[in-house]
Amino acid sequence: MCLPATIPAIPPPVQEELDRTGGFDALGKSLPPAKEIDTVSRRYHALSDPYRLKIVYLLRSQPLCVCVIKRFLRISDSKLSYHLTILKESGLVTCEYHGNWNIYSLTDLGKKYVQ
Repeated sequence: MCLPATIPAIPPPVQEELDRTGGFDALGKSLPPAKEIDTVSRRYHALSDPYRLKIVYLLRSQPLCVCVIKRFLRISDSKLSYHLTILKESGLVTCEYHGNWNIYSLTDLGKKYVQ
């Protein structure tokens, strides 16, 4: 791992622990791969919006159609679609199509975030 040459002084207790655990290289190797960081980041982003959190909490009780979710959130169709898409892309919500109805439910992963 390459670090800038002008690193400010590291407090002795931190430096001692770094040395004990393998230094900067070992610390850098403890980071998950970039793809995993991106995936986790998208999940937290999906949960960072109050509308999306409300959707997840509503779905905690049971699968719901868009019309029921919309009744609670009182937002436009396009805005609701946007939020549901983010939740689906993050892997927290899934959608099943029943004729003209889209029924949304939490995935197993989504259930872990709202126990």
